[in-house]
Amino acid sequence: MDKNVQLKPEKIIDTITLLEKRIEDRFPNSGLKKVCHNFLQITLDSKQNIDWISKPNLALRAFAYLVILIGLGGLIYSITYVDLEIKNTTLGNIVSLSEAIFNDIVLIGAAIFFLVTLESRLKTKRALRALNELRGIAHVIDMHQLTKDPNLTDLPESATENSPKRTFTRFELQRYLDYCSEAMALVGKVAALYSQSLPDENVVQAANEIEILTTGLSRKIWQKLIILNESNTPKRKL
Repeated sequence: MDKNVQLKPEKIIDTITLLEKRIEDRFPNSGLKKVCHNFLQITLDSKQNIDWISKPNLALRAFAYLVILIGLGGLIYSITYVDLEIKNTTLGNIVSLSEAIFNDIVLIGAAIFFLVTLESRLKTKRALRALNELRGIAHVIDMHQLTKDPNLTDLPESATENSPKRTFTRFELQRYLDYCSEAMALVGKVAALYSQSLPDENVVQAANEIEILTTGLSRKIWQKLIILNESNTPKRKL
């Protein structure tokens, strides 16, 4: 893929930083501001993870190749001690020898597969752990907009003792919901960074699931914004 059309972690970090400042300007003591700050820290950690994932782990590869060479060398060395003279062999000895060699080859093959895929599995594990953290931050953002009701016609006296306090003006509520929607979209973009850097099937699937999740949650927020805008639009007389 052309690097010019790839998502850039630095640009996403700049966007989240700006979003945090915008939220702080209008809602300095809000929980959403704190969530956005935590989201920014997760994104900074994600950049470090992606940098680590994108680079080959030379030390781990050298260790794996060294162990593989030692294992193959040991197998070849052990074979040299086998007496292959036909006069000293019987059918039982041949079967036992073949079984021993076959078992050694299987074990060494399994060890080679484990060592060769070790780097990829470690990177996948770290990516999936980070993606699960992003999934959690998306649900936390959704919790902050959950009680934000776009219907502002309710009179204060109609509220019950346990009703949420609605102190936002129509404009403030609109901006708050906009910020939640932007944060949701950015969560999906950070998740896409992992699938972009590590095209592993499990990582791509997890990133796609987060994209679907954030899109669905954003859709709920935009439904509130539509209701809010429609209630503010004067009705035309026919």
